[in-house]
Amino acid sequence: MVQKAKILLVDDRPENLLALEAILSALDQTLVRASSGEEALKALLTDDFAVILLDVQMPGMDGFETAAHIKRRERTRDIPIIFLTAINHGPHHTFRGYAAGAVDYISKPFDPWVLRAKVSVFVELYMKNCQLREQAALLRLQLEGGDKAAAGESKEPAGLLAELSARLAAVEEQAEALSKQLDDESADAAAVATAAHLERKLTGLRRALDALEPGAGSTSSMTS
Repeated sequence: MVQKAKILLVDDRPENLLALEAILSALDQTLVRASSGEEALKALLTDDFAVILLDVQMPGMDGFETAAHIKRRERTRDIPIIFLTAINHGPHHTFRGYAAGAVDYISKPFDPWVLRAKVSVFVELYMKNCQLREQAALLRLQLEGGDKAAAGESKEPAGLLAELSARLAAVEEQAEALSKQLDDESADAAAVATAAHLERKLTGLRRALDALEPGAGSTSSMTS
């Protein structure tokens, strides 16, 4: 069963949070509310999130300050942040949002379809990264199994190797389809860059897996 991604919604107005939930409910993911920057930072201490929708104008700790704290933490610095604001003070105000680490900056009232599409891209990238981490964990198990087999234990790693290869191939296929979708839709540069980073990780994992295939060592020694 695939675990749902968590999306953090940060706004001091309950009616705005309710509206965001209505817009994003169709994605069928877990929506987490936070009514202040402090509450958002507390939620980020314990849970992993695919993306953060962060209101700029909040009493106390505003969106810019909240984003700065998020980007300073190693655990949360790579979580995409989409700023939402009811005001627009021109290019300088928008630049401040991007300088604070936002991947996008959307003025209210926004198009619900556009917002949902942007969020869905980051949710999908997050899910692919989760799958990639799972494949990496299986690869570590395979390496440990290979070491034990070499030490004379009876454990046979071939079955796990075949399963890992098949599961990695499925993730590679999904990642390729996502990259083509981003190209077709002229997606945000941040989303495209994240997808490219994911593909590079997959390539490295595939090379490591291929090196474990029977005969890989002898082939490399003959060609070197």
